[in-house]
Amino acid sequence: MHVVYPAVLAALLFSIGVYGVLARRNTILVLMSVELMLNAVNLNLVAFDVWLRDALHGGQVLTLFVIVIAAAELGVGLAIVLAVFRNRSTVEIDHLRDLAELPDQGPDDPEGPGGPRGPDDGGPHDPPAPGDPGPHDHTALTPPPAPSPPGAPVPTGGPRTAAGPVTTAGDAPRPSGAAPAAGGAR
Repeated sequence: MHVVYPAVLAALLFSIGVYGVLARRNTILVLMSVELMLNAVNLNLVAFDVWLRDALHGGQVLTLFVIVIAAAELGVGLAIVLAVFRNRSTVEIDHLRDLAELPDQGPDDPEGPGGPRGPDDGGPHDPPAPGDPGPHDHTALTPPPAPSPPGAPVPTGGPRTAAGPVTTAGDAPRPSGAAPAAGGAR
């Protein structure tokens, strides 16, 4: 057997694998393409080992190591893909860009998008701008107030003023059928 036939087949397999890695958007298909590339390398290792008639069969031994590494890589890769699918409900590579840095510079910036950034570029370590609550504003994380016990006065929702506290529904009797005035005032 001549070495050209397995070398050409390995080149075709490797080319198909490279195309799959570059063109596919599904993570499973990308992993399959990487495996195809590794199998092309294995085919070359075995073919050249037979063609050179190596007494120690170094190509075949190296092929076994590549197979073991490929199996471990596939196991870890599939575990990562399953974890991502559980969290995001997709394995499309284009939808997994949450950790990518987005250019936050405008089109009028001479540096262009993704150019060098200065010390006050609006990053996470810069001080907040005046009037900006900043990254440490935890008002969205505060739990809602606990429900008041039965029979306790219920606030009408009016703001506190310098004249006194918020009026409550239990402060003054209201005629039946009368609606409260706007803004909590009576």
